[in-house]
Amino acid sequence: MQNPTHYEFSTGSPLPLGVTVETNGVNFALFSRDANSVTLVVYETATDERPLFKHQLNAKTNQTGDIWHCFVKGLKAGHWYGYFVDGEYDPKAGKRFNSNKLLLDPYARAISIDHPLQQCEEMFGYEKNSDLKDLSFSSFRSDRVAPRAQIVKPNPNKEFGSNKKKLRDYIIYEMHVKGFTAHKNSGVKSRGTFKGLIEKIPYLKKLGITAVELLPIHAFDDKSVIRHSPDKKPLKNYWGYEPVSFSSLHTSYGDIQEFKDLVNKLHDADIDIILDVVFNHSGEGNELGPTFSFKGIDNQTYYMLDNGRGYLNFAGCGNTMNCNHPVVRDMIMDSLLYWVVEMGVDGFRFDLASIFSRDREGVIRNYSPLIEKIVEHPILRDTIMIAEAWDAGGAYQVGKFGGIRGGMRWAEWNGAFRDDIRSFLKADKGSLMAVAERITGSPAMFHTSSKLPSNSINFVTCHDGFTLHDLFSYNQKHNLDNGEDNTDGYNDNRSWNCGLEGETADPEVLKLRRKQIKNAFALMLISLGVPMITAGDEFARTQKGNNNAYCQDNNISWIDWSLLEKNADLFRFVKNLIEHRKRNSPLRRRHFYNVPEGTELEKFKDLKWFGEQGGEPNWNSDNFNVAFFIKGWIPIEGIDDEKRLNDIFIILNSHWEPHTYIMPKIKGKNWYFVCDTDKKSPDDIVEPMKAYLLENQNDYTVAPRSIVILVGKER
Repeated sequence: MQNPTHYEFSTGSPLPLGVTVETNGVNFALFSRDANSVTLVVYETATDERPLFKHQLNAKTNQTGDIWHCFVKGLKAGHWYGYFVDGEYDPKAGKRFNSNKLLLDPYARAISIDHPLQQCEEMFGYEKNSDLKDLSFSSFRSDRVAPRAQIVKPNPNKEFGSNKKKLRDYIIYEMHVKGFTAHKNSGVKSRGTFKGLIEKIPYLKKLGITAVELLPIHAFDDKSVIRHSPDKKPLKNYWGYEPVSFSSLHTSYGDIQEFKDLVNKLHDADIDIILDVVFNHSGEGNELGPTFSFKGIDNQTYYMLDNGRGYLNFAGCGNTMNCNHPVVRDMIMDSLLYWVVEMGVDGFRFDLASIFSRDREGVIRNYSPLIEKIVEHPILRDTIMIAEAWDAGGAYQVGKFGGIRGGMRWAEWNGAFRDDIRSFLKADKGSLMAVAERITGSPAMFHTSSKLPSNSINFVTCHDGFTLHDLFSYNQKHNLDNGEDNTDGYNDNRSWNCGLEGETADPEVLKLRRKQIKNAFALMLISLGVPMITAGDEFARTQKGNNNAYCQDNNISWIDWSLLEKNADLFRFVKNLIEHRKRNSPLRRRHFYNVPEGTELEKFKDLKWFGEQGGEPNWNSDNFNVAFFIKGWIPIEGIDDEKRLNDIFIILNSHWEPHTYIMPKIKGKNWYFVCDTDKKSPDDIVEPMKAYLLENQNDYTVAPRSIVILVGKER
């Protein structure tokens, strides 16, 4: 094909990688160490079959080290591009070059996916029908169906760096962008999009959350699940944990400007935005997966390989990104900087982050160049970093992620909090001491690693597993709709159906379930650490017992907003509980309860545990009730305000019998009622600033499976 006469091609620059739009043209730069040749292909639109031009880069003039580059004078932003990369095809040696495959730039800022990548034969580097499988070579061209990248001109978000708050003051709200507003009763005009989420910001503000954590919004192939439900309905990749491009938006949610509008509107409402990012693997899968980017550009660099041909699979999704290779590490860093500087986000939650601790052979190391680079980067120093501190290869680093060099900078999803709270609420033997540890910020896990309570992200549910309603409605998972014969999803849910499996009209069962939901919220919001709520739990969203709804892009996963009206009492309870947490700073203190390392729980200086008669509590494995007193002043000068605050007395009872607790005497103060999860709405919790004086200042009887919160105020 002849190049159009109005474009001029020159050497260009090897840095920065990706595309750089200049006043008179566009620079292209692509890393590929073992390529023999690279051809740039540019299209006018994302769907044109014929390109504007193809330009083969000259190894002598357009290659600097391992980077291929050129400058196209006269080219402007808005066009689309990809690469053909030629080299050796030797899968046994880890080389999978195939010049028939159009490849995405790893630095793409916007892409178009118009065909299902897992279902088009042209997308595979080998012949799918060959007995040799991936050792065969595909001569099918993929440019007709392959995703393409758009040339985008940078435009940094004006709100960058404008909204920073202390992590310990966060109330995180985990949500799926589409699922939050996709339901027909969501009441928004632009359902399932960034625009739709903007319409719901007043709701988020009313609830009182301070940060949203969005499930993956980077580009993914939503048709990568090649399976049907038992009733023959096609299933989809709904959650988005199969990334195609790390720095491009999933187009069905909206474009770059719409996302920036969302960020700015959230910031206007004093709500931070955290992105769930998936740098641990890609949607290219294992040796039998498609080739749309990394495999065809430089397979040996971008992935951890298993003796060349296979892929190490610490992500459980077929491949693992070679995160501590310098080239991959730089790509991840550049992506993070893009989301912060260009798009204005406030933080990240890193999926399966323990993979960051693995070296190029997959071995866990105490020192990780990537982790240190993230925490030490000057632009990212104030950015929230949350690790899912485990992976599918058996690594589990909760409480110590980041090591000595970077541990303080990393908050972590506390899976032990989830498990122990669930066990306590269903009255498992031996759960009382464990729940006491979680309430006090999990000091045995975090304090011993020189971390703070805010390093612990406390949650009872998340996107992965039961909703809070289902946690107390189902003993077993009900995942048949996923088309895997109910074999997928967790089996150890620590759930309890309160006497009957599934939906019921039994008033006593429903009353107990409602109480258990309130108990779970109470435990999250009184505990040291950072609470994370899953969207819709505050009004009892259900997935009908499905605990692995990753493939359900339908009413199973979409939030049913009619439940907000039906369960308005629960919403009111959660809203008020959040406000009480905000108004009682001892629940958000910076440090642990003055605990010298190794001190037993009952020896806490600023927190004291009580039995029913006011003495030492019963920590035996068959006991399920305890109370604790939090001193309402912070005597740590220079760290928190040294002033008189409300004392707090909390009674926990997961026993099926009531228990009466003597209340501690506090000089110059009386006890005021805040919350009792056994009471009916609106008596279960008071509005903020409306705690009322208890007539009985001597003792309080806590009902079965209930939690009571009292505050001690000056007379």
